Amino acid sequence: MAASILLPLLPVAAQRPDSQWTLAAVRHQVESADYRLSGRLVRVDGSGARTSDVVKIEAHWFPGVLRVLFQVTSPAAARVHVLLEMRPRGRNTILIAHPGDAAATALPFDKWNDGPLGETFSYEDFMEAQYFWAGQRDMGKAQFGARNCDLLRSTPDPTDKTHFATVKSWLDHESGFPVYVEKKLKGSGNVKEFTYFGLRQTRGVWWASQVEAKNRGRAGSMLLIIDRGTPNAHLNLQDFDLAQLNHF
Repeated sequence: MAASILLPLLPVAAQRPDSQWTLAAVRHQVESADYRLSGRLVRVDGSGARTSDVVKIEAHWFPGVLRVLFQVTSPAAARVHVLLEMRPRGRNTILIAHPGDAAATALPFDKWNDGPLGETFSYEDFMEAQYFWAGQRDMGKAQFGARNCDLLRSTPDPTDKTHFATVKSWLDHESGFPVYVEKKLKGSGNVKEFTYFGLRQTRGVWWASQVEAKNRGRAGSMLLIIDRGTPNAHLNLQDFDLAQLNHF
């Protein structure tokens, strides 16, 4: 079992509210997040060589805020705990802790586009705040591979804290689940591409077994592979307590 990451990892409810895609339906998926996942984050370089980190991810929507606890558990030298908090009005924060730190610290905004294995799958990519940005445009029907999709173009307000200028999401018409996403970076104009594989439904929840991230025009890629997942994990505030960040 594995998840999407509306982080690229949010599970999506099986039933859509109507036969047409709506922004409200996509936001509802974020606002009903409650899951625990474990898997691997794998960097594939231009020659095909792989570097792999074992990761755990927990996420839950609390009133007005999505909290995501991202943990690299091995190898030992790469261990890190990251607490991401996404608020619909752009007041997002990222706290980070390494073994031996006295306390978690706020990750500077210029580091949000980094990640444990580089910028291809960045910390900000695990927030997926684009569905709450002010600018949302339904661009109609679109095809991605064999899937019928609804295409959404999201643009941030100047007050939104993000490295992205625009995000385009190809959402599966049946489930509302993302099957392909393009994120254009501010300044450089570089485009990050996310493709979701192994879409399936388990206990009324849609999942993808793998997410591949690429920087357009560059060799190599990043894979997020989820080996186990628990939807409806019944997480609570204690699971995201700041003390958890410094507990290795």
